[in-house]
Amino acid sequence: MNGRSARPSSAMTVLLIDDNPAVAAAMEIAFRMMGHRLDTATGPEEAFSRLALRRYDAILLDMNFTPNESSGAQGLACLARIMADDPAACVVVITAHSGIRIAVAAMQAGARDFAMKPWRNAELVAKVEAAIARGAAAGPVPTGAAESAEPARLLGDSAAMQALRAMIRRVGPTSAGVTVTGPSGSGRMLTALSIHAASGHAGVAPLRIDLRDEGAWSRLEEAATTLILRHPDRLDPVAQMRLLDRIPVGLRCIAIADDVAALAPALRRRLATVEIAVPSLVGRPDDAVLLARHFIRVAGVRFGQPGARLTEAAEAAIRSAIWPDEARGLALAIERAVVLSDDGIVDAAALATPVVPVRPVGAAPPAADMAFDLTDAEKAMIEAALREHRHNVTHAATALGLSRGALYRRMARYGL
Repeated sequence: MNGRSARPSSAMTVLLIDDNPAVAAAMEIAFRMMGHRLDTATGPEEAFSRLALRRYDAILLDMNFTPNESSGAQGLACLARIMADDPAACVVVITAHSGIRIAVAAMQAGARDFAMKPWRNAELVAKVEAAIARGAAAGPVPTGAAESAEPARLLGDSAAMQALRAMIRRVGPTSAGVTVTGPSGSGRMLTALSIHAASGHAGVAPLRIDLRDEGAWSRLEEAATTLILRHPDRLDPVAQMRLLDRIPVGLRCIAIADDVAALAPALRRRLATVEIAVPSLVGRPDDAVLLARHFIRVAGVRFGQPGARLTEAAEAAIRSAIWPDEARGLALAIERAVVLSDDGIVDAAALATPVVPVRPVGAAPPAADMAFDLTDAEKAMIEAALREHRHNVTHAATALGLSRGALYRRMARYGL
């Protein structure tokens, strides 16, 4: 059909993952002229951030993101993560004419189609339209999510987060009761929603009930497939038995609790066949920075600062901080800094970070009256601020919220 698909097409939203700005600009025009929207991510980190915010009809994935890299390993790793998070994702990979082997590997890994460079714009748009149509013709998949549902994607590249996602993929498709534990603010509700999104009932929104609200108990009978129950461990033993009697038979239960041991044995059997613990940000400094970049993208759009970004010194501060309210506290700090910034550039001083050195995993917590040694964290922030401002002491001092004299004294102390 002259490069166009035979079916009438409605407007679609596509995510392009490609680090070449010229390619992104050309594709955006091509898709817009065909009545579609194209968003661009320059690499996997930004792509996962965007995928955590909205669902896309299709994803166009380049297979290399580093200059002089042509193995396709980066693209295949990104594809594996996308398909693991959402097996129904419609991915069309982009590869060079010499990359047939890479294209075949991508198709075997779950990509729906591939496009070869160079391409004709109309043919590429038609190829994406056809890939989407094939998915629709195949009917609903057992592990997809409802079109209207919010994405449930856990961000973080640490070993702890990879293990968490792997556990969700293993447990999600089963009917087992799962209790999600971990620090408050670490993403326990998002983890519960991710478990539901990996289940066969993902197309039906789960019913969420906070058991501390007595008025919400009457909604237990409304649940159709999955119940997400918050704080069953805070009920007294009598109330726990009453809850067990009122949970409809045949429903999948996902609980969010501080301590599984506080559940009565009978209720624990119903709610906690498996316990999944969400890891703290403590000991995951790189994940903290990754999350901060995600939060600043979101806050930038929300508060009219689409170009908002973190300075190198700010990232050093985030990497060195312990956040009392975990990811939730980090998100609040980022949002506040973006709102109060003039140009969306967030430096260390704007964050007002609770900077203390991260304890090694397994180390005993410090005594209540023991002052934290800020040496390593402070030195790292100063070094980052000086690099960010090309060793202009006045600008670096302003970014750190210090006077020039105070910064000079610290530089002397650390031999900088």
